Order: sequence, then structure tokens, then C-alpha cells
Amino acid sequence: MLRAWSGGSEPGFEVNPAAIAAMSERDIDISREFVKPWTDEVVRAADVVVSMGCGDACPVFPGKRYLDWTLDDPAGKTVDDVRPIRDNIERRVRGLLDDLGVPAQH
Repeated sequence: MLRAWSGGSEPGFEVNPAAIAAMSERDIDISREFVKPWTDEVVRAADVVVSMGCGDACPVFPGKRYLDWTLDDPAGKTVDDVRPIRDNIERRVRGLLDDLGVPAQH
């Protein structure tokens, strides 16, 4: 079974409206999500931790697989600007799922 969590080392105050709109175009509703900080418990529970530029702010525990994906920050960007970021993340997630032998479901 695969379970994914989303969080940040320095989360903002609200989910980016442009990200909500961009994900909605893919029939993924994140409008009821809320910003969450990474916690030690979440990282300890993970097998793979994907960071997107948090640097030294991300907790590191032995025995975990860590990936750092360099991506543009969608903060303050328009939906047109967020779409390529969303698509880049999707390509990387699909590649990670293939690497883990987990079939994509969406």
C-alpha cells in the first residue's frame, strides 16, 4: 500500500489558489487541504522522503531514502505559471512510482 503526505519545512498560511486551480484541471480537489509542517513523526513513518528545496530545514533520519527535487516555487505565481510545475511534479512522481514498482492510479 502506498500513502503520500504533503507538508513543508516553512509552510505558508493557505494553500496556493493557483495550485488549487491547476490541480482542479486534473480533477484533483485540494481546496479543502491545509498547510502542514513536516514533523519528525511523518518523516520517521516514511520510506521515501521527497523534498523540494527545504535544504537543512528538513529532518533527516537514517534508513530513509531521500530525494531532493529542484522545482520552481509556485508561491505568487499564476495558474499559467503553476501548470508546468504541476506537470514536472507529475512526471517525477510517475517515475518514482515506476522505480518503486507501484502502479499509478490517477
